[in-house]
Amino acid sequence: MKDLPKITEAELEIMKVLWEKSPQTANEVIENLELTMDWKPKTIRTLINRLVQKEAVSYHQENGRMYEYFPLVSQDYYLQVETKSLLKRFYGAAFKPLLVNFLKEEKLSSEDINELKRILEQKTEENQREDR
Repeated sequence: MKDLPKITEAELEIMKVLWEKSPQTANEVIENLELTMDWKPKTIRTLINRLVQKEAVSYHQENGRMYEYFPLVSQDYYLQVETKSLLKRFYGAAFKPLLVNFLKEEKLSSEDINELKRILEQKTEENQREDR
């Protein structure tokens, strides 16, 4: 996948709406954001247009006049890239100190612990396959 465009905090709010349900018209995005943000419709349209210019969002025309917008960047990919960026800034890309700090401080349910064990076992198997 191509490089992730730089998405501002305000643009991220648009992305969240589109990740939740796509495609949506600008009016639908505006309706969604009017519930949580104190933004004017023109501001929201400007943010949508910026995301289109950045190629984070695209659109198709519905019935020859209404534009329906949808994300070109998946939420999973965005979170993956942003998480790596955060790790680099705070931990020099070393994951172990972050994980150790998190595990020491966070209260985890049995379900959470089992999920972490499953992920670690899967990673161990992947490493063993790569070592062969």
